[in-house]
Amino acid sequence: MISQSTHAGAPVEQWNLPTDYTEPRWYAAYTRAQHEKQVALQLDERAVEHYLPLYESVRQWKDRSKRVRMPLLPGYVFVRIPLLNRLDVLRIPGVVHLVGFNGTPTALDDEEVESLRCALAQGVGVEPHPFLTIGRRVRITAGPLAGHEGILVRRERNLRVVLSIHLIQRSILVQVNSDSLEPLI
Repeated sequence: MISQSTHAGAPVEQWNLPTDYTEPRWYAAYTRAQHEKQVALQLDERAVEHYLPLYESVRQWKDRSKRVRMPLLPGYVFVRIPLLNRLDVLRIPGVVHLVGFNGTPTALDDEEVESLRCALAQGVGVEPHPFLTIGRRVRITAGPLAGHEGILVRRERNLRVVLSIHLIQRSILVQVNSDSLEPLI
């Protein structure tokens, strides 16, 4: 939704603003915990282009199990707006802020959002996974080394974990699947 605001009689187009302010770009709106779906409904009502990626999960209760659609990226809804219209998003109950640096929202790479939309539309199986960075301490969660902690490294094209035996000051490099790792806080 592009507003036709004016300032001192001059239309927005004459303000010589950077294109990020006037051209729609994708931004990540950070939401209050478990408010992603409510925020998406409010964005719908206000005709703000947005994307809330969801995945199916089976939830188990004592008496039944049920398939539910959950946010793939908890705490985030993507919005496509000119930065000039950021208040249209920030005024929505449940939105905390637009993600960025030094208080300035930072646009996402359009290709990242569009490829995610395309993959989910084609039925690619997805589920949330903790963000892992090289050099981060991790715990192995599956296999014969489950419970061991180490440092995540990349060697060639594979993820590996450096496990250390501190008493003898030796380390080993173990190849692991990313779904068998969890980050340590």
